[in-house]
Amino acid sequence: MNRPIRKKYTVKTHQQELPDQILIDRATYGDQEAFGDLYERYLEPIYRYVYYRVSTPEEAEDLTETIFLRAWETLVMKKNTKIDNFKAWIYRIAHNLTVDYHRKKRPIQLDASQLEVSAPEPTLSNPEFVVQDKLSAQSLNKAIEKLEESFQNVIILRFFNKLSHAETAEVLGMKEGNVRVIQYRALKKLQTILTEENYE
Repeated sequence: MNRPIRKKYTVKTHQQELPDQILIDRATYGDQEAFGDLYERYLEPIYRYVYYRVSTPEEAEDLTETIFLRAWETLVMKKNTKIDNFKAWIYRIAHNLTVDYHRKKRPIQLDASQLEVSAPEPTLSNPEFVVQDKLSAQSLNKAIEKLEESFQNVIILRFFNKLSHAETAEVLGMKEGNVRVIQYRALKKLQTILTEENYE
């Protein structure tokens, strides 16, 4: 079951039809309504991303507000900032602020109960299939917590938030090929953990 975000974070079901780039251009010149549309469009996925990183609704809400405030200030104050992909850009702000958060706070705690991995071809040699085959909230949560942070970052962005390899690379500031390598290694590591510790 999806975790509901608090009432004040409820987003409208009707999404604006204007593309992100037009809304960005308008927001850059102080159009609060345009930024409001971007806010509504990306609030829930950003909140969910932050929640997976901090695991408490109150802290996730506070950090989410900080992320959008930082985005608004950057757009208005730095009009020459070039943003080709708002989705990746806002996730990068979220990533950077959650990294700062964990430097000051406690180690990462994950809630993997909502992780959904699209099922690939069912071959036992395919690590994605093994992860999918053994998927359960408790076992996967324990397994992911054993991964190094770079592996966790890729797994969360790719499978929790369903970002593409290219978007994940932009968020994490690395090459797309590196993201693919890290994803493969992370899934292999999960396969090993789930198999060796016999999670069910």
